[in-house]
Amino acid sequence: QVQLTESGGGLVQAGGSLRLACQFSGRSFSLYTMAWHRQAPGMPRELVAAGVDGATYYADSVKSRFTISRNNVKNTVYLQMNSLKPEDTAVYYCAAKPRTTRDYTHWGQGTQVTVSS
Repeated sequence: QVQLTESGGGLVQAGGSLRLACQFSGRSFSLYTMAWHRQAPGMPRELVAAGVDGATYYADSVKSRFTISRNNVKNTVYLQMNSLKPEDTAVYYCAAKPRTTRDYTHWGQGTQVTVSS
C-alpha cells in the first residue's frame, strides 16, 4: 500500500554535505506526517527530523545543520545534511504516519550515511 524508498546515502568527509531523499509510493501523501530517523551501531533509534503542515521538529543534535523539506507534487521528502560530523554516522530511515497516530507506521529500508574524520 505505502512504500518508502530512501536514496542519497554514502560516504562523506566530516564537514561535508549529503541530501537524502525519500520517495513515497501510494496515495494521499499529504495526509502523512513524514520523518527521518537514524540508528547508529549500539545506539537506540533517534528521531532526527519530522514535518507536517509546515511545522518541523529537529533533534538538538542536528539543529542548524539539517533541514527537512517536502515536495507534495513529487511525493518526496528530503533531508539536507550539512556540516556533517562523524557522530552523524548511522543508518537513516524515512518514516511516515497518519496524523492521527503517535507511532510511525511505515518505514523505508534505510540508507547508510558514513562520515569519516
